[in-house]
Amino acid sequence: MDPAQKMIDNLHKNTGKTLEQWIDIVKQQQLTKHNAIITFLKKEHDFTYGFANLVAHKANKSDAGSVANQDDLISSQYQGKEHLKPIYDKLISTIQSFGNDIDIAPKKAYVSLRRKKQFATLNPATKTRFEIGINLKGQDPKGKLEAEKPNAMCSHKIKLTELEDIDQEVIDWLQTAYDNAK
Repeated sequence: MDPAQKMIDNLHKNTGKTLEQWIDIVKQQQLTKHNAIITFLKKEHDFTYGFANLVAHKANKSDAGSVANQDDLISSQYQGKEHLKPIYDKLISTIQSFGNDIDIAPKKAYVSLRRKKQFATLNPATKTRFEIGINLKGQDPKGKLEAEKPNAMCSHKIKLTELEDIDQEVIDWLQTAYDNAK
């Protein structure tokens, strides 16, 4: 079963309400900001982050499943940041060589990379900086690997500004995260 559909089914099973009913509740609150929706659902309805994030994305139609063409999501991420797109292209090419079980899921602002669980995100964070989010719980930050703020989607991040910043250290951290996500 598709992981997104399984989560939607579990939302209904766990809360007694369908995704569509939760979207209506969010709309009645006149909430449109992603974080405001998450905060509301967690605080007022005891949602976990994962379910709140699902409802927020679906309510705003900002998830990959709500977009007709996923390439459009990626293209819009790089508007005004076109010089960072070669970093994304090289990283995706390299990461796909790790195995054939990688789910590449573009979102509105980043691309999620998953195996059984998310192991990395690729994000043109600013006009001058590209960030790789990496899930390596328990790993001390060292080298290019920085600790991420608490409660972030990933435990660590690596900041890049140009294509040449993608070196063996970056690839090794990504490979380790991929290996750990089985």
